[in-house]
Amino acid sequence: MRSLDAARAVSERFHPGLLKELAEIPYAEREKPGSPAIDLFRIHGGVGLLIPEEYGGHGASPLDALHTQFALGSLSPSLAAAVSMHHFTVAMLYSLATAEGRLTDAQSELLRRIVPGQQVMASGWAEGRTEQNILTPSVTARPVEGGYLLSGSKKPCSLAHSMSLLTASIAIHGLEGDPELALALVPSDAPGLSVHAFWGNELLAGAESDEVRLEDVFVPKDMVVRAGADDPRRLDDLQTAGFVWFEMLITTGYLGAAAALVEQVHERERGSVQERAALGVELEAALSLLEGVARAVGPEPGDEASVARVLVARYAVQNALPRITSQSLELLGGLDFIRSSSHALAAAASGAIAFHPPGRGAAAEPLLRYFDGGPLVLA
Repeated sequence: MRSLDAARAVSERFHPGLLKELAEIPYAEREKPGSPAIDLFRIHGGVGLLIPEEYGGHGASPLDALHTQFALGSLSPSLAAAVSMHHFTVAMLYSLATAEGRLTDAQSELLRRIVPGQQVMASGWAEGRTEQNILTPSVTARPVEGGYLLSGSKKPCSLAHSMSLLTASIAIHGLEGDPELALALVPSDAPGLSVHAFWGNELLAGAESDEVRLEDVFVPKDMVVRAGADDPRRLDDLQTAGFVWFEMLITTGYLGAAAALVEQVHERERGSVQERAALGVELEAALSLLEGVARAVGPEPGDEASVARVLVARYAVQNALPRITSQSLELLGGLDFIRSSSHALAAAASGAIAFHPPGRGAAAEPLLRYFDGGPLVLA
């Protein structure tokens, strides 16, 4: 199928051999706990996809990153979901790194070690409950001499077992006033950080989405990104850019899982010409929406228009996915369903897009206000 072939070619340019090795592993093995997929991602240089070239990465454009994610999702929804967390974290942090004075020397030095060490970053931002405030940290920070003590947990936290670094949104509690939002960079081997079983579903089990628990984890002051009087928009810009990247990448990964089913329908010539064409049109329309977002936002998404575009694309794709996957399974037929569970599992996995925040209820009023000319403020 043309769109998948094009996406595979992009992936091969950045990660030679990765897709071939993934395809040689049975689907169930790719998706189970302890899957080799994340290790293969690291071995083939996946960590550096969005990291700027001056930091040793590929510096891929948003469109190339989207196509790479589309190809990965077609083979392993678990891997696509997991690495979305790494990539959007990278996009946030390195957007600060490339702007002079927005990170400390220690933070910049840490980021220079990510590609040489093929270190995977897990994300400790709000996740898991679709209607929750997506910007409310679940980890609190208590100031102590030289830094902060972090307590709380992130569940689920993808890449929990493979991460080298946890990037956690934190609420710094001082002596007075409201808690301050900040971002902490926490090594995975920090004393007090532990990983606990949490994910109980066979779907997407290869994403390593377990609980990461922090119990008085000390983080030095220079490993915490704060706004500060000299750069009051530092955290706002970080959150907005990260949100756009996350929604774009996670949605594309799930669409890739559906695309693999459509490709099978076309290759096996299942159903009528009209049915196959209609299925292809729906898939290509969904992909085109996401490609439009990638082209429009540019390398540094950070405004209300970008947030609105990516939310429109996300919900439109979310609406289309059940139609694409159910029609694909129907056309592939009963014998395909009987002989293997892989296609049914891929279809079901794509439905997990509905559980990523913000839920429709949380986004409806802000989007309507934006459509009518007001500000877009997500809670």
